[in-house]
Amino acid sequence: MFISGFVDEAGGDLATQIKVTRELGFSHVELRMIDGVQFCSVDDGAFEKIWADLQAAGVEISCYGSAVANWSRPVTGDLQVDIDDLKRVGPRMRKTHTPFIRIMSWKQGDVSEADWKNLAISRMKELARVAEDEGITLVHENCDGWGGHEPQNTLVLLEEVASPNLKLVFDTGNPVGHDQDAWEYYKLVQDHIVYVHIKDYRKPEDGGKAVACYAGEGEGRVEDIVTDLLKNGYDGGFSLEPHIAGAVHEGKIAGETASAYDIYLNYGKGFAALLDRCRQAAGR
Repeated sequence: MFISGFVDEAGGDLATQIKVTRELGFSHVELRMIDGVQFCSVDDGAFEKIWADLQAAGVEISCYGSAVANWSRPVTGDLQVDIDDLKRVGPRMRKTHTPFIRIMSWKQGDVSEADWKNLAISRMKELARVAEDEGITLVHENCDGWGGHEPQNTLVLLEEVASPNLKLVFDTGNPVGHDQDAWEYYKLVQDHIVYVHIKDYRKPEDGGKAVACYAGEGEGRVEDIVTDLLKNGYDGGFSLEPHIAGAVHEGKIAGETASAYDIYLNYGKGFAALLDRCRQAAGR
């Protein structure tokens, strides 16, 4: 069991990302954006430098936070883009001993709900075959995409694809942001969870858009979910994704926010304390 995080929300450059990880005393990072470039898209030279710097700092990569099938890619888009991403990072994941690559299941675009479902499932089967060939595990996030539209979709996606190389990463905050019940979603999919993103949101009294907040202070049931996971033997990673100072999909770049580093640092400290409480409650 360990704490990781989307360190690009602390700062844009790798040195800052390593610094905040070391200051928190964490051993892992989940890499997404470095100097404004998607980690899975960097060239070989940049990748080797990144990995060398992480090794020198004693930091491991818990997951590749990829753009594969994510909110920016429509379900009618070029599937080869996603396949190429997986084939590029497969050898890198093996080199860095990273078990997971985060994916989604495409935005709907202008197709019907039925077509969205059918295309998402058929395309995911192809990605799962690539993952099997590469010896890597896709972790589907309950976010934008057909498979995260509601918990029943998640279960159907897993059942229809039926691949040992497709698992779930559960994000505690996303249900609140998508007008779903976090506890209900979690309980329906919990048997398939191999990795967890920590995020939380509060809904304003006026019924407007949910606002990101520190873990445990919103409606994501973070403490309840983490405690329940531990009670049921979960021993995997918890990856911080605060979305307070930085949120890539909203165009908020952490490196442009002076307080981003401190926000991420405080978020990490707060979640570490929350995790200790959950361990005690779970008898761990």
